[in-house]
Amino acid sequence: MTGDDMWVFGYGSLLWNPGFTPAEAETATLPGYRRAFCMLSIHHRGTVEQPGLVLALDASPDDHCTGVAFRVARAEQDVVLAELRARELVSSAYVEKHVPLALNDGRQVTALAYVIERSHAQYCTFDLEEQAQRIARSVGGRGPNSEYLNNTAAHLRDMGITDEDMEWLVGRVGELRA
Repeated sequence: MTGDDMWVFGYGSLLWNPGFTPAEAETATLPGYRRAFCMLSIHHRGTVEQPGLVLALDASPDDHCTGVAFRVARAEQDVVLAELRARELVSSAYVEKHVPLALNDGRQVTALAYVIERSHAQYCTFDLEEQAQRIARSVGGRGPNSEYLNNTAAHLRDMGITDEDMEWLVGRVGELRA
């Protein structure tokens, strides 16, 4: 954290639904991680019987992930942290970490991020076709998995971030759901 500032790194659904009103939002880059559909969703975008897929930060030394750093107002930090933990730590698939971010305006901050625990049963690696099949058919407590994909892809596009795999998934999932 910078001083007493609390920053949160958004790379998936936090981009379009942070769950709080940020005091500041800035495009940021996290080194050593990639954004990947590598977490089975058994609560929010799928079920135990038919797991969906959600994005996670997956450690990858040669990669980086571009997303948004959200600064949380000091008066709201305790409430925001509790709400984030209730949302993101619904299972132990994510680990809460403090990570270094490079903001687009040149500042360096430390932010809270939710990183996949590779040893957890919800960690997965599937080829793009299998990802598309799962995303196309899964629905969880927060709605269709395809909605999660489409909202995230749209926000990345709006930010000028190109993610070829995600764009392929949007097209393929659209075909499968048609």
